[in-house]
Amino acid sequence: MSAYTNQPDNLNFLSPLGFKFNIKKTPTFNHFVQSVSIPNLTLGTVSVETPFVRLPVPGDKLQFSELLVTFRVDEDMLAYTEIHEWLEAVGFPDNFDQFKVVAPTATAGGTANNVGTAGIMTGEGVYSDATLTVLNSAMNPRVRINYQDLYPTSLSDTTFNASLTDVDYLECTATFAYKRYKIERI
Repeated sequence: MSAYTNQPDNLNFLSPLGFKFNIKKTPTFNHFVQSVSIPNLTLGTVSVETPFVRLPVPGDKLQFSELLVTFRVDEDMLAYTEIHEWLEAVGFPDNFDQFKVVAPTATAGGTANNVGTAGIMTGEGVYSDATLTVLNSAMNPRVRINYQDLYPTSLSDTTFNASLTDVDYLECTATFAYKRYKIERI
């Protein structure tokens, strides 16, 4: 058996520039995404005691790290506002009525009300699904990572600075928790 028979079919390396990210609930935010990291996945271990050594064995629960998404803030702050209002609706800091923005609702016709104040979809609940599509060197979709039941947990600060000499457009990072993610080859 030759060493050449074990070679993969595709020897191209993955470029960090080739991706598309989409959260169903945030159409404006999706347009301004600059970076997304595939979160860490950890399987815990359990130590089993023996008379001589402690033996590690695989645990029974996976732990998914948070999803970090960096985005540019648009001039009208719509992308920022979509995440901000989603967070505020889930956390309802002032009153319980704020939760109505994401709480499932029905109109007289029996369909969900789908227009929020800054463009976020309402009536779909707290969660949304998201998709990271990884593109190959020819910018064609090759892998899809589907995040299930995603919701925001934090939104980074935004700093305005009048002393800058060049325009550095504002960027923020939104942090999301989710139920799990699955990887699918396209």
